Amino acid sequence: MSMTIHVEIVSAEGHLFSGSGEMIYAPGEEGELGIAPRHAPLLTRLRPGDVRVDKGKGEMEHFYVSGGMVEVQPFQVTVLADTAVRAHDLDEAAALEAKRRAEEALEGQQAEMELARAQAELAEAVAQLRTIERLRKTRS
Repeated sequence: MSMTIHVEIVSAEGHLFSGSGEMIYAPGEEGELGIAPRHAPLLTRLRPGDVRVDKGKGEMEHFYVSGGMVEVQPFQVTVLADTAVRAHDLDEAAALEAKRRAEEALEGQQAEMELARAQAELAEAVAQLRTIERLRKTRS
């Protein structure tokens, strides 16, 4: 039997996942994190992207997070997401539309605040589309 680590994924909307995984992958602020059982304690921010829980035997759970924090302890990972949804629940058409709107907003923005908001919206839409694409590849 392989070693596992307990995973909790929660957001402001509620509790999304509780279970075990052999490996967890998360979009850390400084890059992709790979978290295995007995990982050193860590607390870091998350950027928008795909959190994956490798449950073993070829079974992978995918979640989209819009940002937040991840706390790693040797036998537990807690993802505290701003927003989190199961990847298969993402709406590709809505993400494409949000990306288009954000790109249009970037073209015409003068104020710094509006520019920052448009950039954040674009980053989230692109992250959602990448999550959808990654999920498609695993199903193939």
